[in-house]
Amino acid sequence: MMLTKIQKWGSSLAIRIPKALADEAGLEQGKPVELRYEDGELRIKTRRRRRYDLDEMLASVPEDFEPEEWDTGPPVGNEIWW
Repeated sequence: MMLTKIQKWGSSLAIRIPKALADEAGLEQGKPVELRYEDGELRIKTRRRRRYDLDEMLASVPEDFEPEEWDTGPPVGNEIWW
């Protein structure tokens, strides 16, 4: 357990996470986390980026699937239509 203080950061509050604890939790600057207040505790949960596998994704496409064209509307900028 480590103690730290809540500090003001602009109009919000901030908690400084000591380096040793951040390293142990796999935290780094810019990494998204989920904050939740539950059962009287403030919980910080790391979010893992889901890895997609192309073969797995293609296996989920129904065999009778046939892609269709769709109209995206008229040009609104400098698009080039062939």
